Amino acid sequence: MKNYLKQFPNREGYFGEYGGAFLPPQLEPHFKAIGEAYDQISGDASYINELRYIRKHYQGRPTPVSHARNLSAKIGGANIYLKREDLNHSGAHKLNHCMAEALLAKHMGKKKLIAETGAGQHGVALATAAAYFGLECEIHMGEVDIAKEHPNVVRMKILGATVVPVTFGARTLKEAVDSAFESYLSQGEEAIYAIGSVVGPHPFPKMVRDFQRIIGEEAREQFVEMTGELPDHAVACVGGGSNAMGLFSGFIEDEGVALHGVEPMGRGEELGQHAATMTFGKPGEIHGFRCIVLEDEEGNPAPVHSIASGLDYPGVGPEHSYLHDIGRVSYGSATDEETLKAFWALSRYEGIIPALESSHAVAFAMKLAKDRPGQTILVNLSGRGDKDIDYVADNFGHGDDLEL
Repeated sequence: MKNYLKQFPNREGYFGEYGGAFLPPQLEPHFKAIGEAYDQISGDASYINELRYIRKHYQGRPTPVSHARNLSAKIGGANIYLKREDLNHSGAHKLNHCMAEALLAKHMGKKKLIAETGAGQHGVALATAAAYFGLECEIHMGEVDIAKEHPNVVRMKILGATVVPVTFGARTLKEAVDSAFESYLSQGEEAIYAIGSVVGPHPFPKMVRDFQRIIGEEAREQFVEMTGELPDHAVACVGGGSNAMGLFSGFIEDEGVALHGVEPMGRGEELGQHAATMTFGKPGEIHGFRCIVLEDEEGNPAPVHSIASGLDYPGVGPEHSYLHDIGRVSYGSATDEETLKAFWALSRYEGIIPALESSHAVAFAMKLAKDRPGQTILVNLSGRGDKDIDYVADNFGHGDDLEL
């Protein structure tokens, strides 16, 4: 895997057979312009220095790595460490690429940011970036997720964003992407579609990965400083997969570090009860790019479910699809029940309330740790759970019967 990050994707945006850009003719020039602008600014010292300034003096980077000492002792086995992206300004890793995308939009002379959101973390981060740079912001969000993630909806509106409720289909993340793309069709001249993960047509899977690489770069250096060696395992949840690619990028060339992506198994293995794309999907096309996709009997993107709104997507990043095929990353899963147990466990034993998305990674790490004494597991705690507490408490109680 030497020089992996420089080799992939290729110039056409492919990771092996996955990626590319399959766009309506009216969007092709806009995505081409975004790609050309990114190629220009990615090596521009002034852009890089401004982004570094923002990350240090506005976002609060670097975020720390914390040893989950109490949780590790309670479980037994491996020691669990957390990369604390929940402490990033706005509460999740999403601001890493949103500030960079907004800065790119300013460079291109755009006046507006358009995006989809599931759990609302990308929406909040983009609204934050829009406020910082003085841009308009339009966020499309499914009605189901608006109800589940009400605190984030309020935050987006306070920050000045227009929140567009999506009322068709399953009214979750896939439909929010459809709606945002439709809106962007008529606004391409003045707006940029700021995709919220390592998905979508080229150049976004590459751009978002590059912007999220800061997670893995920091974590690698911090972990070695803390322990004197690299972790045995690095774990992150995967919906589209941006936080995971951010963490994995720091270790992808280290063959001794096992990489684990964690998908939502939801309520079970029946189609429509989960969003475990890698486990049950097959190569296909969705939202203008090729990846592994969950499909129904007619070959359309299947209905999906996850307790975590940010993970209920029937596709996945093309880079994850490639890393799955070549075996560099192992993709496992956590059920809704396991995720809730991890949510309560981290809250009770470490005083950290995690996002439900991140709780999937914590749940997997808890299972992984039990039979691996002497090993270390680094989890990307991609976001905090402020947005989820009302939903969890109203529907599942307060974890008073928690048993590990």
